[in-house]
Parts: sequence; C-alpha cells; structure tokens
Amino acid sequence: MSEKPVQKSYEEINARIKSGEAVIVTAEEMVDIVKKKGAEGAARTVDVVTTGTFSPMCSSGAFLNFGQMTPTIKASRVWVNKVPAYAGLAAVDAYIGATEPVEDDPLNKVYPGEFRYGGGHVIEDLLAGKRLLFEAKAYGTDCYMAQKMKKELTLEELPHALLCNPRNGYQNYNCAVNLSDKTVHTYMGTLKPHCRNANYCSAGELSPLFNDPHYKTIGVGTRIFLGGGMGYVTWHGTQHNPDAPRAENGTPMRPAGTLMVQGDMKQMSSRYVRGVSILGYGNTMAVGLGVPIPVLNAEMAQYTGVADADIYTQVVDYGYDYTNGITRTYGDVNYAQLRSGSIEVNGKEVPTAPLSSIPMAREIAEELKKWIMDKKFFINKPAQLLPDCTEESR
Repeated sequence: MSEKPVQKSYEEINARIKSGEAVIVTAEEMVDIVKKKGAEGAARTVDVVTTGTFSPMCSSGAFLNFGQMTPTIKASRVWVNKVPAYAGLAAVDAYIGATEPVEDDPLNKVYPGEFRYGGGHVIEDLLAGKRLLFEAKAYGTDCYMAQKMKKELTLEELPHALLCNPRNGYQNYNCAVNLSDKTVHTYMGTLKPHCRNANYCSAGELSPLFNDPHYKTIGVGTRIFLGGGMGYVTWHGTQHNPDAPRAENGTPMRPAGTLMVQGDMKQMSSRYVRGVSILGYGNTMAVGLGVPIPVLNAEMAQYTGVADADIYTQVVDYGYDYTNGITRTYGDVNYAQLRSGSIEVNGKEVPTAPLSSIPMAREIAEELKKWIMDKKFFINKPAQLLPDCTEESR
C-alpha cells in the first residue's frame, strides 16, 4: 500500500522546531537531497529550506526618528552626515534613501555620477555604532518654535530606526553587456565596449524567490533574516511583475517578483548592510536577506531543489538598447554558465562577473538555518500571499 502524499502545516513544522526534531537545510543542500530522494522523499525528510542573498538593492532606506529638542522643532529639511533625508513626515521623523548622495561631494564635480558617500553609507555607519551628525531646518510654528537643529547621535541614541526597503530580493535580473563602441557605467557596474564583459546580479539557487517561484509560502507577515536581524515581508515590492515569462519549472526567465521588507535596525549588523559606490552610477546599499521556505509538500520540495543549471536569465545590451527602451535579448543563459566564469554572446566568449556575493548569500542561509535549529526563529504563516502570475502567463 503506497504512502499518502506529504502535507504538513506551519503548526506542525513549528512544533518540530520547538521539539528539536525539525530538519533544516540550505537551498544548496536541498538540490542534492531532491536529486537523491525525489520530491516526495525530500518532503518527508526536510522541514525548512533556508535561502540567502547579498547584493546591491537600490530601492532601500530607513525611517529615522531623531528625537525632540527644546524648544521643539518640526523639521522640514534634514541631513545626516550631509546626506539629505526626506522630512515631509512629522516633527522629527525622516526617511533616508540608500541612493541619496552626499551634498557637495567635490569628486562629483570632476566625475559626474561618482559619489563616494550616500544614504547607504549612513545606514551602514549607524549600524557600525558610529556617531553621526544630524541637522535640520524648519519654518517655525507656535507649537514648534525652533528653526534649526544640529546634534550628533548614534543608532543606540535614536528613539526609533526602521529599515524599510520598498524593493528587495529581485526574482531574477538581467545579465548586462555593452555592444556599443564606448565604455558605459551602469548600476550593473562598468561594462566594456564590444561585449568584452558580462555582469549579473543574483544568488541563483540560493536566492529566496527562486525557491518559491509562485509565492506559495511568502507573503505579508513572512518572518525573514534582514540585515543580520529579524525582519518581515510587509507587501510585494515595487515593480513586482509575476507575469514575466517562466520556464517549465516555474522559475521566471526575466525580472519578476520583488519584496517590500522591514526590520528594526537596532537588531542588525553592518556586516549584512553596507554602503556601496558604483563608478559612474552613484551610491547604493548592499542588503543581506534570507527567507525560510517551509517544505509543506512535494511541490515545495521540488521548487526548493532548483539548481543553478535550471535557472535562466536574459542577456541585455546596456550600451544602447536598455536606455532606449528596446526589449530585445541576445540569448538566455543559466546561472551555472554565469558562475563558470564565461558565457557565449553572439558567438563570442565573454567573461562574467557577479555583483551578488555567493559567499555572503551562503553565510546568510547558514546563519538563518542556525537560528531555526537553535529555536530562536519560527516560521510565520503569511496573512496574505504575494500576487502570483495569471494562468495565461504560466
């Protein structure tokens, strides 16, 4: 008599975590388990698969409450270490974006687009425990009379600091080349003319949304690893596009789903959140993100067993096509090929380089695995799943 198909609940998995009986593996480890045991066998064996990614995520930033003063102030303009923050929120609240550059950077006058310091660096410095200069200007009212503020604060001294990233964890992204006659500087890094290099940005089989391609376990309220602390998915991210073309295994072959995430900065570490400067583009921030995928059934086991060789992306020209809205591609390549160090484009062998750190992604997946095994982290059932692709696009 054949066994019934595996079907677990979140409550059953959390009970196994609490009792110390749960089997937790990383997404890399799950690839071999599914190959050896099959999807059903892997589902019987494994309870949670941990994922990880660490790469530049431009659509990131932080809400900072810098505390009142005497007399009180209603800040209309705010700077942190000379980086402008948006102050149209409340009296002493501001939002600092990761890509906001420092004002009056002398280097930018020589090399336009080259900023050595920005919002991402401010956030990293706060997490590193540094004392930063907060400045504000105001127009003054009867209840908020002060018109200027200047004080130095550490993260510990801030009443409130919330990392709030509108678009993180992109589910696939382009492989960038440059077919023009001149070097171009992009958010995908420096691209040499005549297709002399190819840059890509994904952790492949470790990347969170590749392991749950149809968002069957990820949604509003999903508990995650964020910047070294515990965070949450709070909505689907901006530019979320689940209708991107997909392979037979469900993984998208073009940029698709995204996550909006939040977390308490006072739990985080500057190891997993770092300011980044990209030549000729500007500054951004690298974010460490890890999502646990509960193995509820054989379907989820199959999804979490996806390998780099099974995940494809498109080759896109950033020398002319991208900036002019032309959507043609120059072939599809898988992440095993990209990680091999070279791919073929238009019959030419082209060296590849990642903007995403595989060693850091692996470390994040391992760290999240340890948290769960140590019973410090349990799996949340989402209040609402992310929007999935329509039936027509499958």
